[in-house]
Amino acid sequence: MTDRLPHSLRSDARDNRERILAVAGTTFAAEGLDVPMREIARRAEVGPATLYRHFPTKVALVTEVFAEQMAVCTAIVDEGLADPDPWRGFCRVIEKVCEMHARDRGFTAAFLSAFPDTVDFAAARERSLAAVAELARRAKATGELRPDFVLDDLILVLMANGGIRAGSPAAAVAASRRFAALLIQSFRSEPVVAPLPPAVRLPLSVVGRGL
Repeated sequence: MTDRLPHSLRSDARDNRERILAVAGTTFAAEGLDVPMREIARRAEVGPATLYRHFPTKVALVTEVFAEQMAVCTAIVDEGLADPDPWRGFCRVIEKVCEMHARDRGFTAAFLSAFPDTVDFAAARERSLAAVAELARRAKATGELRPDFVLDDLILVLMANGGIRAGSPAAAVAASRRFAALLIQSFRSEPVVAPLPPAVRLPLSVVGRGL
């Protein structure tokens, strides 16, 4: 985070800051967090010094870029927790979170990173995870969520879902929806076979890596 609020910046500096955030958000969503800061500066058409003046570290840039997504993620979990049917709320959280992460590879990486110096980001993540844990407890109490589900299983879900590679963002989301449907069936305490969303043809180069 910068020491100066956006509204206190000169118009040209504010424009630079907003352009950096827009470019970083698009880049991280498509390519993950490994893109160098200098490449972000180049794509935003600013000098590295300008980038570092606004965001002294990459963690500061990532935290700012994903502040809105973290708020949306928290809202999704809160909505699930507010559902009077805990199992339905749990399922919706899995579906919506998977889709959200499928749309943005960078957010998945940011969510799963430690980021110990970003108190607000870490606190929001811990709050969301605690809410999921409570929702899972309620769903278990109804007898619909398998009793051996643990919060670490959600981390596995996010890691696996974040590994989806498809030919387009729309295909990645479609694949994520099918993946979430498969997971939800496996999370039920009693097996239930339900129709899955349509399958997505993935690149053979991706599928073949595990063979």
